Amino acid sequence: MNAPLFVEILSQTREVKYRHKANTLPIRIGRAYDNDVILDDPHIAAHHALIEQTAAGELMIRDLGSHNGIICNGSRQTEMPIDGNMSFRLGHTSLRVRSAEFPVAAEITDSTLYNWEGIRPAMVGLIILVLLGVFNKWVADTQKFEVIPYLDFLVTWIAVGLAWCGIWAFVNKLFGRSARFGRHLFIMGIGIAAIQIWSIFSSVLAYAFSLEIITGYSGHLVIAICAITVFFHLSTINPRLRRYFALTCVMLAVLGSGLALMYHYSDTGRLAAELFMSERFPPVVRLSSDKPVTQIISDTKKLKTKADEERTNLTGIEEDE
Repeated sequence: MNAPLFVEILSQTREVKYRHKANTLPIRIGRAYDNDVILDDPHIAAHHALIEQTAAGELMIRDLGSHNGIICNGSRQTEMPIDGNMSFRLGHTSLRVRSAEFPVAAEITDSTLYNWEGIRPAMVGLIILVLLGVFNKWVADTQKFEVIPYLDFLVTWIAVGLAWCGIWAFVNKLFGRSARFGRHLFIMGIGIAAIQIWSIFSSVLAYAFSLEIITGYSGHLVIAICAITVFFHLSTINPRLRRYFALTCVMLAVLGSGLALMYHYSDTGRLAAELFMSERFPPVVRLSSDKPVTQIISDTKKLKTKADEERTNLTGIEEDE
């Protein structure tokens, strides 16, 4: 490497936070004020490490007798050669050294949608929250219309949504370059809207075609939608780790569905969430053919026989006890 050199301070996601320019070698690194690169990390010694060039022209970093040493690929080193593709850790600080001649990758297309930031996605997300809040309150309301209950519900609904997005924005600021609150609010609004649409669609579909299985297992798609929403939150923080975030969210969705199945089985003895379709719609929505009365009577007799057998078995167990 030829001077000038740049000592880069990296974030936990290997993004560059700061660059220190050094025009000459050696480069002294530590907490003391007489170093060339001063790092405010209490786990770094006053004079921690030295970057110098060997007689063969190779760039080398050497430990100066610090307590925590130099960590590279999980192992401690006293000295080692470095290049522009290698990162190492001093204390709790990750670093990398590159020269001014280091090749820079070609510009890529904007896949992070940074043009969709700020007030526009925030307003869209907020409007979605308000509309869904009013709709949910209207559906559940069985009393005479009054404004105050709607306002109370809406304020609580929006406050919970803003708190959720505020947490993601804080994490985004902590591990990324900006809070991107508007983007997180938009993502949450779309996620809640998707859950609401699926809830209505699945209920109508189950009622129209007598598909109890949709009612019993529709919650698993809700879990999948939640996992997808979390994936987009995480991808907003660091788009480079989308593959790892996708794998993590898939595992969380599988875990959530498994826990839901276990809970339902222990509670009702069935894997389904509900034993019947709880939603009712106008008859015009129903598309499945009606069952003959004789079949209904036959099914009822079978159910009665099964119930009598279970009652007899239960009575016999109680008498034995």
